[in-house]
Formats: sequence, C-alpha cells, structure tokens
Amino acid sequence: MIKLTIKKLRKGMITAQSIYNAKGASFLTKGTLLNEQYITRLRKLGVTHLIVSSLSPDCRILPPEDIVEEKTRIDAILKVAKSFHDVEEKGYFDLQSLQDVSKSLLNDVLLRKEYLIQINDIRTYDTYTFAHSVNVAILAAVIGVYCKYSKKDLLLLILGALLHDIGKIIIPTKILNKPGTLTDEEFYIIRQHPEVGRQKLSNLKISSASILGDIAAQHHEYMDGNGYPKHLAGEEICHFARIVAIADVYDALTSARSYKKSYKPHIAYKIMKSCSAGHFDTPLLDIFFDNVAIYPVGTIVKTNLGYAIVQKVHFSRTRTPLVCVFADFDGHLLEPPQSIDIVEDSSCIIKNVLEDMEVLSLVNKIGIDPGTFLEGN
Repeated sequence: MIKLTIKKLRKGMITAQSIYNAKGASFLTKGTLLNEQYITRLRKLGVTHLIVSSLSPDCRILPPEDIVEEKTRIDAILKVAKSFHDVEEKGYFDLQSLQDVSKSLLNDVLLRKEYLIQINDIRTYDTYTFAHSVNVAILAAVIGVYCKYSKKDLLLLILGALLHDIGKIIIPTKILNKPGTLTDEEFYIIRQHPEVGRQKLSNLKISSASILGDIAAQHHEYMDGNGYPKHLAGEEICHFARIVAIADVYDALTSARSYKKSYKPHIAYKIMKSCSAGHFDTPLLDIFFDNVAIYPVGTIVKTNLGYAIVQKVHFSRTRTPLVCVFADFDGHLLEPPQSIDIVEDSSCIIKNVLEDMEVLSLVNKIGIDPGTFLEGN
C-alpha cells in the first residue's frame, strides 16, 4: 500500500482507505476500483492524497480485511456525529442509538477476530472527532476482548470509548483544527474537555453513568500521575479509561491533522513503547500491540537481506511478519524472490520502512510493482 498524490492516481487502482465527508458519511470506501469520475470528485473535495493497494492499475490487489466491516464503521460514524451534534444543539442525545452501535461493533470484533487491526482512512477536519471516536471504540473493544471482559462490560467499554471525547463540543473548531502552536488560553480550553465530558455523561439516567463519566474524565491521565485534569496515578485510574487512553493515543498518532502528519504504525509503536512506563498501563499496551499490524500487509521494508514486502502478520508476533524479499540493495530483482517468516528465521531483520517517495523511486528502478509479490498469498 502506498500514499499517492491525486495527480498520480490512475483509473483501475484500488483504494486502501475510506474517505468521509463533513457529516460522517462515506464518500469512497476501502476496496473501491477508481475511475475518472472518482478521481475528479476527490480533486473537487480537496483531497490531496490517497492510499492505494498497488501502484499499477493492472495489479488489482484488495486491501487487507479489517476487524470491523466497512458498513458497520460508516453507520457508527454517522450516529456518533449525530449524537455529538444533538448534545451541542439540544443538550441531550439518543443513548439507545449508540448502545446499538456498540453492539454492532462488538459483534464484528467477535466474529472477525482472525483479522488484525489495520485502520486507514481520511477524515475531513470537521469529522475527525467522530471517526476518531469510532476507531477508539474498535481498538478498545479488541483490548477488552483479550482481557476476557464479560459481554456486558465490553458493551460498556465500547460505549464509553464512543463518548470519551463528548466534552470536545465546547471547543471551537478553529482551535481543534488550528495548524499552528496553541496559545496558553487555547490549550487551557482543550484541557477542559475531559471534565466537561464527565458532566455531560454523569447526567445520564442510567446505572453506568458514573463509569462512562470516568472514562471521559480520565482518558488523559497518566500512570505516573503526570496526566490531566486530576493528576491521578496507577490504580486511581479506572481500567476502562486506561484502555481508552491507549486506543486514543494510537489513533491520534496514526491520523493526519491540520497541525501534524500521520505516523506509520511502526513509528506509533515506537513512540508509545518509549513512554509506556510512565504514561500507559504496560500489560494493556502489550496486549494492544499483539493485535495491531505494526507492519501492515503490503508495507515495503528494507531488511538486512534486501527490499521486501510484508505478506502476512501473525497474532501476538506482529513485530516479526512474513515477508517476501524481492530485490537486493542495488535495486536488482531476485530470481526467485524469497519468502521468509521472521518468526522462524531470525536471520532476516527489518531495518526500516520505506517512505512513499522511496517506494516510488524503487519501483521506477526495478520496473515492477512490489504488490505483485502479494498475489497468491
């Protein structure tokens, strides 16, 4: 998979991500075969880049399956968007609608556990909060499943994750999407959203209102007490909030915003592991990264043996995927290419992931799309 500028898109390429409009509806879903009309529409929408599964229109490889079906995700984003808008305009929202969304997300996660988490989408800045909330709910659900939570607790965790940022309704869009450095006053406003979220959710007339409020209030607390707003530490932070904190940071790191680029999964992994001792609940973080594709299928990497493409990722061993080494360091194709399961053969070591421009340069040099080496796997 590779991110291309709109100018480089060609009819016949297959999308490896979805694009949502300002209301949370899907304009283009992952796995769509591009045509000239789609490309023109993308340009008019102001989309500058798109991830596709292959550089060659003739190499029509579908992107890897995700743990949640696309229709489930789209419905969830629409309902979260409506709930946030209702709270902002009316002061209340349809709780049953989001409870139904929680059930749908959990059903997908339980039915599709054979798929690793591989999230890629484009969100307009206005819809970031809604799509982010759904992604966080999915990621949290996976952690909860492997923590062996009951179905009742899983549904509560997912609902809390969907609503963890409800307090952001107080933050003006110009602050949320500000490309430059925040002023002290703007940062102060942003730091109010956890407590505002607690207040909104604690008013719900349901038995779990206080837990939902804790998730909203505590998802920016750190295990070492250096988070906000209350500087809680360790066991003072509820278990659900610790899970949502991990999901929240991962999705934020891997998403593009007006003020930052998106990080590739392996970079997000390094960032989060480097600060895990003080920031995150370490055992929960380990569970999380056992189920996230740190090197998603289709990633082009440089190994100590040459250039390779990731063909398969193993559960619990996401740092050591199955790769196909297809070219040497001089850009000469290997005959035949060599498939190596790094779990079994530790002589193959991933050195780094190629940036998109490096992939384009390599393709021009070898004269073949690396996606070809995914076919049949």
